[in-house]
Amino acid sequence: METRIGSETVYKGSLITVRVDDVKLPDGRRTRREVVEHPGAVGIVAMNPAGNVLLIEQYRYAVGRTLLEIPAGTIEAGESPEESARRELLEETGYRAGELTEIGSFFVSPGWATEEIVLYRAGALSHTGHAPDHDEILRVVEVDPARIPVLMRDGTIADAKTIIALRMDSAYAE
Repeated sequence: METRIGSETVYKGSLITVRVDDVKLPDGRRTRREVVEHPGAVGIVAMNPAGNVLLIEQYRYAVGRTLLEIPAGTIEAGESPEESARRELLEETGYRAGELTEIGSFFVSPGWATEEIVLYRAGALSHTGHAPDHDEILRVVEVDPARIPVLMRDGTIADAKTIIALRMDSAYAE
């Protein structure tokens, strides 16, 4: 175990906080750790009544390209991961989930970030119309499940949460 002996917040934004911790290692030496605090997120693997996987096409500024991803988003204060998943699915796709099953979770980059993404499979979907966040420009893309492995190989699906979620959901694993 490493023991935190001091901490300084060096940045506080609307989504993340960055802190630098002074820590004591198990052998007594001291070092520093930079940590990005994030409230956590959810991702949803959803298949519509026609049998297609619902993916979101969205430009991602940080990487400078448009990506095809599962519906996902940050857990808001006071929300459980399941509540966040239901809200994000509705906001991004316009579908309400009659069934929501947790399929796993993972840490995005545990060497320097606290973010954990909880993954769900959504079923018994009913369409009600979507209302993305004010800063989101996205398009819902319906994908035949048989195309998922091809889209992963050719780089069309290139973000970790989507690849992990689709691999964890046995219906899309090769």
